[in-house]
Amino acid sequence: MGAFGAHGLKATLSPEMLTVYQTGVIYQMWHALGLIGIALMRLQVPDSRLLNWAGCLMFAGIVLFSGSLYLLALLNLTGLGMITPIGGVSFLTAWLLIAIFAAKKTSQQV
Repeated sequence: MGAFGAHGLKATLSPEMLTVYQTGVIYQMWHALGLIGIALMRLQVPDSRLLNWAGCLMFAGIVLFSGSLYLLALLNLTGLGMITPIGGVSFLTAWLLIAIFAAKKTSQQV
């Protein structure tokens, strides 16, 4: 998505909409790495409900947050701007669940 935006959209989008698109790309990239981290943790603890929910919420956050920004930038669908914060809350909740998982794991090892 980043290469498409950098090369294919530079001439068609306004600078403001290109920035919106790039924000979606950045958040998608970092949270895709977060999903990989969750997957690696689940290899160690496959039955963790916290990690399962964190993964689902992080994926939902990518779709809702980044997806709504892509659609906003590409199609000028301003009504989707109301969905973006829901994706942000999904991201925050996913990271909170990962922190709770880590805290519980640490306290069990002591």
